[in-house]
Amino acid sequence: MPAFHKFFLTKPLADAFRKNVSGSKDGLPDWARDIALGNDAGLFKADGAVWKVHGNLGTLVGGVRALLLQAAHPAPLAGVAQHSRYESDPMGRLAGTTRWLTITTFGSTEIIEREAKRVNAMHSKVAGDYTDKSGVHTNYRAQDSRFLLWVHCAFTDSFIKSHLALGYALAEGGDEYVSDWAKSAIPLGLSDAPKSMAELEATLNDFRKNDLARSAKTEEVVRFILKPPFGKTGLLFYRIIANAAIATLDSNELEILGLKPKSTVWLKIARGALNVFSAILGPESPSQNLARQRIARIS
Repeated sequence: MPAFHKFFLTKPLADAFRKNVSGSKDGLPDWARDIALGNDAGLFKADGAVWKVHGNLGTLVGGVRALLLQAAHPAPLAGVAQHSRYESDPMGRLAGTTRWLTITTFGSTEIIEREAKRVNAMHSKVAGDYTDKSGVHTNYRAQDSRFLLWVHCAFTDSFIKSHLALGYALAEGGDEYVSDWAKSAIPLGLSDAPKSMAELEATLNDFRKNDLARSAKTEEVVRFILKPPFGKTGLLFYRIIANAAIATLDSNELEILGLKPKSTVWLKIARGALNVFSAILGPESPSQNLARQRIARIS
């Protein structure tokens, strides 16, 4: 094991990481226990493309990338700045996003519907104003279909591109992941999410042309995303993940975010760090194990 891996990839750090991401150091907060409930397999087949991507630690890179990519759109960025608790409780916000992603990936349809109601109730309160790409001051609502589509595409693009860029296998291919993950958007009110990599890229190009732009809050939010309130050791690991995420962004997105390109070498460094981290945490998350137990029970 390389010396720098020995330095910061330890069991205490792994426990602290799981607590930051999920709210529990054993990776099984109270809400995750509900994944054991229900009488169906959920939206996605066990060991299908969605399970493989979201059950992999490459989602750490994908998650940071998604936060950065979302910040390239002035409307969701305004929503974060005006309504999010990202400054006062950044780990709480991260844990909330992890909760939705984990339940939607591994939960039964009953539990997914309940989680979607919780998220929709939160989104119903998020509204405000922003300045669009053409300089026009306008209003937004988090539940507007255009903004739901952007957030979904930012997540989808970030998880699949990070997974593949890190060199993780996906025999089913990106198209199956994009098509399957589109189901996750339906309970949130979005029924026309892209169903293939080509559709996803075309939708992203439309946003790049018509929506994405730098705003007054861009620098502040990006700076916070890249330097969250972690300890020195945790921040060292986070910077590796963040640099790998930046290495996957295109030139247009980098320009909007005010970021310089990063070498793809960071992807190799991140992959090595994640391999060691995976050995510490175990091959599967507690949530994934609960999903397997539920599916075995109803089979």
